Amino acid sequence: MRALAAAATAVAAPTPARLRLRLLPRAPRAGHCRAASSSRLLRFYCSATTMGDETSTSAPPAQEQELTVGAGSVKQQLSRLVSSSLRATVPEMEVEPMVEVSVKFADYQCNNAMGLWSKIKGSGTSFKNPNAIGQAIAKNLPSSDIIESTSVAGPGFVNITLSNRWVAKRIQDMLINGINTWAPILPVKKAVIDFSSPNIAKEMHVGHLRSTIIGDTLARMFEFSNVDVLRRNHVGDWGTQFGMLIEYLFEKFPNWQEIGSQAIGDLQIFYKASKQRFDSDPEFKARAQQGVVKLQGGEEKYREAWKKICDISRGEFDLVYKRLNVKLEEKGESFYNPYIPQVLEELTGKGLIKESEGARVIFIEGHQIPLIVVKSDGGFNYASTDLAALWYRLNVEKAEWIIYVTDVGQQQHFDMFFSAARMAGWLPDPREKKFPKTSHVGFGLVLGSDGKRFRTRSTEVVRLVELLDEAKSRSKSELLQRLTENGKIVDWTEEELEQTSEAVGYGAVKYADLKNNRLTNYTFSFEQMLSDKGNTAVYLQYAHARICSIIRKSNKDVEELKMSGAISLDHPDERVLGLYLIRFAEVVEEACTNLLPNVVCEYLYNLSEMFTKFYTNCQVVGSLEETSRLLLCQATAIVMRQCFQLLGITPVYKL
Repeated sequence: MRALAAAATAVAAPTPARLRLRLLPRAPRAGHCRAASSSRLLRFYCSATTMGDETSTSAPPAQEQELTVGAGSVKQQLSRLVSSSLRATVPEMEVEPMVEVSVKFADYQCNNAMGLWSKIKGSGTSFKNPNAIGQAIAKNLPSSDIIESTSVAGPGFVNITLSNRWVAKRIQDMLINGINTWAPILPVKKAVIDFSSPNIAKEMHVGHLRSTIIGDTLARMFEFSNVDVLRRNHVGDWGTQFGMLIEYLFEKFPNWQEIGSQAIGDLQIFYKASKQRFDSDPEFKARAQQGVVKLQGGEEKYREAWKKICDISRGEFDLVYKRLNVKLEEKGESFYNPYIPQVLEELTGKGLIKESEGARVIFIEGHQIPLIVVKSDGGFNYASTDLAALWYRLNVEKAEWIIYVTDVGQQQHFDMFFSAARMAGWLPDPREKKFPKTSHVGFGLVLGSDGKRFRTRSTEVVRLVELLDEAKSRSKSELLQRLTENGKIVDWTEEELEQTSEAVGYGAVKYADLKNNRLTNYTFSFEQMLSDKGNTAVYLQYAHARICSIIRKSNKDVEELKMSGAISLDHPDERVLGLYLIRFAEVVEEACTNLLPNVVCEYLYNLSEMFTKFYTNCQVVGSLEETSRLLLCQATAIVMRQCFQLLGITPVYKL
């Protein structure tokens, strides 16, 4: 039903008008290696806190309402209602709905009145002050079963209280139809997410771990939101190092084709030995440089050796990806190499590429150094490859949003590279907030306990496989100790122990990274990430397992209850939990819009805390409200599991 404001105010008649959507621009690699060193989304604004002098009116009795649950998040649905009201209130203006969660005075808040007043005061308007505009906005809200009541406070803040019956209905519909019905609506259909991107023949390290974990989570969030995501692994598989590696292989193992991978053995040791030879032997260095020319010229023996080295490296990468349960499609530097000449020809034709000190460069306004696209020796580099890749992603793959996940140290490269693309007319001016667009998702360093870059005692970069296996091993040791002490070890099979240790151990590493704002450095600590206290994956796994245990011990069939029972939100803690559950979609929307996975982590942790308060104050099993409260337990477990899924963490059902 429609929520009416109490005070009568002169209100303009509705006039058809187009709602202009404000876009939220976001653009916030270490070495090549990229990782190392919402589009057209509605933007909703948060404004000042409301204050006294409120007037409010409740909606008609709930039994008169025919409940419906619309598409999109709660915030999106309310914004559509506010947009309609704004068109009626100020038909001569294009106004964006400013809807935010209200911290104290209601559930949501519309903050348009003050901004409108600053634009129309002194123009002969009939409105006397911003409060009058707020009253009009409240009165012009269309009929809706979402809203229980509204109130207008201070300088026109419209406080909106949701209908308990509608909140309950939205939760129950999710239980019946699935969590996918709560997927946010994003205005892009296809996105490229470029992440992980290690260098062939080099070890993956914690810089790649961050890129891989963050990129996978972004991909999962966009995929949940029904976006076609192209997960791209832009590996460094084309460069001068391959001449060195191939010539060393030929020299040490003339019969390398017969003995295959055994000739190379440990690729890291092989790489270091070839590099040492390259640095100390000028004759070998010359041969290696010629080897690059032969490889890039397509000489078959060199191509075959190159493929063998790449295959060995991929096998090592896959050991990490398998443990992290990350799926990627490789399109490395070599894939885009054939496109570079035509891309550079286009940019030259547009007058962007200039000669400078023997190199070919693009001068970017605001930068003291140019973007080099062809080196003085005639070779291509990261910029030329990135330009070719972007051209391909825009023109062949038709991506609307191209997202690069690398360390913050590569920010300048991406700023210049994106600027060059805009100069070429490939991308719109970011101030226009149009598509297609590009974003650099930067992240900080992983630090050791000494506050320095995370390494082993020998100062070597930590091997990721060993790091992940240690997390699993520690998780299993702690699980075995606890189960042995409480006598429940007999209830667990070896397979359950193994799977749970993996889920908890690997999940702990992921969550410890993702819960931080990605731009900050964070300290890697097994003790902290595997703790069952505080904001950790282990604590959240226990919280989820506890909810599953509550449902199991009720001996009730929740699948049958969700069809025959009903949810009520009469107790204050029931309502707080229910309201937070239905905000899930807008949380995912915010995380996608701002490319910040920690938003989902914060929501997940807060949800577990709200459930604990609910369970403490609201008896579930054996209470008169048992059916409703069991359904709230099930809804909480489902939303927690979906959060885990978005974060790439496997939930556990008993601990």
